[in-house]
Amino acid sequence: MRLRRKPHTDEKLQNFADFVTRGDVQPIEKDPTRELYVELGTGKGDFIAQIAERNPQINFVGLEVEATCVLAAARKVCEKKLSNVRLIVFDAENIAEIFPARAVDRLYINFCDPWPKKRHAKRRLTHARFLEQYKKILKPGGEIFFKTDNRGLFDFSLEQFALIGLKIFDVTNDLHSDEPPENIRTEYENKFSAAGVPINFCVVKFPDE
Repeated sequence: MRLRRKPHTDEKLQNFADFVTRGDVQPIEKDPTRELYVELGTGKGDFIAQIAERNPQINFVGLEVEATCVLAAARKVCEKKLSNVRLIVFDAENIAEIFPARAVDRLYINFCDPWPKKRHAKRRLTHARFLEQYKKILKPGGEIFFKTDNRGLFDFSLEQFALIGLKIFDVTNDLHSDEPPENIRTEYENKFSAAGVPINFCVVKFPDE
Protein backbone atom coordinates (compact mmCIF):
# COMPACT_ATOMS: atom_id res chain seq x y z
CA MET A 1 0.00 0.00 0.00
CA ARG A 2 1.60 3.26 -1.12
CA LEU A 3 1.81 6.06 1.39
CA ARG A 4 1.36 9.73 0.56
CA ARG A 5 4.67 11.58 0.58
CA LYS A 6 4.89 13.31 3.93
CA PRO A 7 6.87 16.45 4.72
CA HIS A 8 10.29 16.07 6.33
CA THR A 9 10.52 12.37 5.40
CA ASP A 10 14.19 12.66 4.44
CA GLU A 11 15.03 14.42 7.68
CA LYS A 12 13.21 11.77 9.70
CA LEU A 13 15.07 9.01 7.86
CA GLN A 14 18.30 10.47 9.21
CA ASN A 15 17.24 9.16 12.62
CA PHE A 16 17.75 5.66 11.19
CA ALA A 17 20.95 6.34 9.27
CA ASP A 18 22.69 3.40 10.93
CA PHE A 19 20.59 0.98 8.85
CA VAL A 20 18.83 3.07 6.16
CA THR A 21 20.64 4.30 3.04
CA ARG A 22 19.95 5.57 -0.46
CA GLY A 23 21.37 3.61 -3.35
CA ASP A 24 24.09 1.65 -1.60
CA VAL A 25 24.45 -1.41 0.60
CA GLN A 26 25.88 -1.06 4.07
CA PRO A 27 27.58 -4.15 5.46
CA ILE A 28 25.46 -5.80 8.13
CA GLU A 29 27.93 -8.24 9.64
CA LYS A 30 31.63 -8.75 9.24
CA ASP A 31 30.96 -12.49 9.11
CA PRO A 32 30.65 -13.28 5.37
CA THR A 33 29.31 -16.77 6.10
CA ARG A 34 25.89 -15.40 6.97
CA GLU A 35 23.25 -15.83 4.31
CA LEU A 36 21.80 -12.70 2.71
CA TYR A 37 18.10 -12.44 1.82
CA VAL A 38 16.69 -9.47 -0.11
CA GLU A 39 13.08 -8.30 -0.37
CA LEU A 40 12.09 -6.34 -3.47
CA GLY A 41 9.43 -3.77 -2.63
CA THR A 42 9.54 -3.78 1.16
CA GLY A 43 6.59 -1.42 1.51
CA LYS A 44 5.87 -0.52 5.13
CA GLY A 45 8.06 -3.34 6.42
CA ASP A 46 5.58 -5.84 7.89
CA PHE A 47 7.21 -8.81 6.16
CA ILE A 48 10.89 -7.99 6.56
CA ALA A 49 10.51 -7.06 10.23
CA GLN A 50 8.78 -10.34 11.01
CA ILE A 51 11.09 -12.62 9.03
CA ALA A 52 14.24 -10.93 10.34
CA GLU A 53 13.00 -11.33 13.89
CA ARG A 54 12.37 -15.03 13.32
CA ASN A 55 15.78 -15.53 11.69
CA PRO A 56 18.42 -13.50 13.57
CA GLN A 57 21.18 -15.64 12.03
CA ILE A 58 20.36 -14.33 8.52
CA ASN A 59 21.03 -10.86 7.10
CA PHE A 60 18.18 -9.04 5.34
CA VAL A 61 18.07 -6.11 2.94
CA GLY A 62 14.82 -4.44 1.92
CA LEU A 63 14.58 -2.35 -1.25
CA GLU A 64 11.77 0.19 -1.61
CA VAL A 65 11.51 3.15 -3.98
CA GLU A 66 9.11 5.16 -1.79
CA ALA A 67 10.96 6.95 1.02
CA THR A 68 7.75 7.35 3.04
CA CYS A 69 7.30 3.58 3.06
CA VAL A 70 10.92 3.08 4.08
CA LEU A 71 10.36 5.42 7.02
CA ALA A 72 7.43 3.28 8.18
CA ALA A 73 9.51 0.12 7.74
CA ALA A 74 12.46 1.65 9.61
CA ARG A 75 10.27 2.39 12.62
CA LYS A 76 9.18 -1.27 12.77
CA VAL A 77 12.76 -2.49 12.51
CA CYS A 78 13.76 -0.09 15.26
CA GLU A 79 10.87 -1.11 17.52
CA LYS A 80 11.97 -4.74 17.28
CA LYS A 81 15.62 -3.75 17.83
CA LEU A 82 16.76 -5.79 14.84
CA SER A 83 20.46 -5.68 14.00
CA ASN A 84 20.23 -7.94 10.92
CA VAL A 85 18.26 -5.58 8.62
CA ARG A 86 19.27 -2.85 6.18
CA LEU A 87 16.73 -0.77 4.24
CA ILE A 88 17.58 1.00 1.00
CA VAL A 89 15.59 3.69 -0.81
CA PHE A 90 16.15 2.31 -4.28
CA ASP A 91 14.40 1.16 -7.45
CA ALA A 92 14.75 -2.59 -8.07
CA GLU A 93 15.09 -1.74 -11.76
CA ASN A 94 18.82 -1.30 -11.14
CA ILE A 95 19.38 -3.98 -8.53
CA ALA A 96 22.55 -5.33 -10.14
CA GLU A 97 24.24 -1.96 -9.51
CA ILE A 98 24.24 -2.19 -5.71
CA PHE A 99 24.87 -5.86 -4.94
CA PRO A 100 28.15 -7.61 -5.76
CA ALA A 101 28.02 -10.59 -8.09
CA ARG A 102 26.79 -13.78 -6.42
CA ALA A 103 26.25 -12.08 -3.06
CA VAL A 104 22.57 -12.89 -2.44
CA ASP A 105 21.13 -16.24 -1.34
CA ARG A 106 17.43 -15.50 -1.73
CA LEU A 107 15.04 -12.91 -3.15
CA TYR A 108 11.50 -12.29 -1.93
CA ILE A 109 9.01 -10.75 -4.35
CA ASN A 110 5.75 -10.14 -2.51
CA PHE A 111 2.73 -8.66 -4.25
CA CYS A 112 4.62 -6.56 -6.76
CA ASP A 113 2.84 -4.26 -9.21
CA PRO A 114 1.24 -6.56 -11.84
CA TRP A 115 1.49 -3.99 -14.66
CA PRO A 116 -1.56 -5.62 -16.31
CA LYS A 117 -1.28 -3.96 -19.74
CA LYS A 118 0.70 -6.01 -22.25
CA ARG A 119 2.77 -3.04 -23.33
CA HIS A 120 4.04 -2.77 -19.76
CA ALA A 121 5.06 -6.44 -19.43
CA LYS A 122 8.77 -5.60 -19.28
CA ARG A 123 8.18 -3.62 -16.09
CA ARG A 124 7.01 -6.69 -14.18
CA LEU A 125 9.61 -7.79 -11.63
CA THR A 126 9.34 -11.36 -12.90
CA HIS A 127 9.97 -10.52 -16.54
CA ALA A 128 12.96 -12.28 -18.09
CA ARG A 129 14.98 -9.05 -18.23
CA PHE A 130 14.74 -8.74 -14.44
CA LEU A 131 15.48 -12.42 -13.98
CA GLU A 132 18.74 -11.95 -15.88
CA GLN A 133 19.71 -9.22 -13.40
CA TYR A 134 18.81 -11.43 -10.45
CA LYS A 135 21.00 -14.15 -11.91
CA LYS A 136 24.01 -11.81 -11.64
CA ILE A 137 23.60 -11.15 -7.92
CA LEU A 138 22.28 -14.54 -6.74
CA LYS A 139 24.66 -17.24 -5.63
CA PRO A 140 24.59 -20.51 -7.58
CA GLY A 141 21.44 -22.31 -6.49
CA GLY A 142 19.90 -19.04 -5.28
CA GLU A 143 16.14 -18.82 -4.91
CA ILE A 144 13.17 -16.53 -5.46
CA PHE A 145 10.11 -16.78 -3.22
CA PHE A 146 7.21 -15.25 -5.14
CA LYS A 147 3.71 -14.36 -3.91
CA THR A 148 0.89 -12.52 -5.65
CA ASP A 149 -2.88 -12.23 -5.60
CA ASN A 150 -2.90 -11.62 -9.36
CA ARG A 151 -3.43 -14.89 -11.25
CA GLY A 152 -2.55 -13.33 -14.59
CA LEU A 153 0.79 -12.12 -13.26
CA PHE A 154 1.43 -15.50 -11.65
CA ASP A 155 0.83 -17.43 -14.87
CA PHE A 156 2.98 -14.96 -16.79
CA SER A 157 5.74 -15.36 -14.20
CA LEU A 158 5.72 -19.14 -14.43
CA GLU A 159 6.19 -18.81 -18.18
CA GLN A 160 9.10 -16.41 -17.71
CA PHE A 161 10.77 -18.67 -15.15
CA ALA A 162 10.54 -21.61 -17.53
CA LEU A 163 11.71 -19.50 -20.45
CA ILE A 164 15.17 -19.04 -18.99
CA GLY A 165 15.39 -22.56 -17.60
CA LEU A 166 14.71 -22.03 -13.91
CA LYS A 167 13.39 -24.80 -11.67
CA ILE A 168 9.98 -24.16 -10.13
CA PHE A 169 8.80 -25.73 -6.86
CA ASP A 170 5.88 -25.61 -4.44
CA VAL A 171 3.47 -24.06 -6.93
CA THR A 172 0.03 -23.28 -5.51
CA ASN A 173 -2.86 -21.05 -6.50
CA ASP A 174 -4.29 -21.03 -2.98
CA LEU A 175 -1.53 -20.75 -0.41
CA HIS A 176 -3.91 -20.28 2.50
CA SER A 177 -5.96 -23.41 1.84
CA ASP A 178 -3.20 -25.32 3.63
CA GLU A 179 -0.99 -22.54 4.89
CA PRO A 180 2.48 -23.65 5.97
CA PRO A 181 3.45 -22.52 9.49
CA GLU A 182 6.55 -20.75 8.18
CA ASN A 183 4.51 -18.46 5.91
CA ILE A 184 4.72 -14.81 6.92
CA ARG A 185 1.81 -12.71 5.74
CA THR A 186 2.34 -9.25 4.32
CA GLU A 187 -0.08 -6.35 4.73
CA TYR A 188 -1.37 -6.93 1.20
CA GLU A 189 -1.69 -10.65 1.86
CA ASN A 190 -3.94 -10.11 4.86
CA LYS A 191 -6.02 -7.62 2.91
CA PHE A 192 -6.59 -9.90 -0.06
CA SER A 193 -7.13 -12.99 2.04
CA ALA A 194 -9.80 -11.22 4.09
CA ALA A 195 -11.55 -10.34 0.85
CA GLY A 196 -11.55 -14.01 -0.24
CA VAL A 197 -8.87 -13.58 -2.92
CA PRO A 198 -6.62 -16.68 -3.21
CA ILE A 199 -2.87 -16.20 -2.91
CA ASN A 200 -0.54 -17.63 -5.55
CA PHE A 201 2.90 -18.82 -4.49
CA CYS A 202 5.96 -20.59 -5.81
CA VAL A 203 9.69 -21.05 -5.20
CA VAL A 204 12.12 -20.64 -8.09
CA LYS A 205 15.66 -21.95 -8.04
CA PHE A 206 18.52 -20.77 -10.23
CA PRO A 207 21.11 -23.20 -11.62
CA ASP A 208 23.76 -24.50 -9.20
CA GLU A 209 26.64 -23.83 -11.57
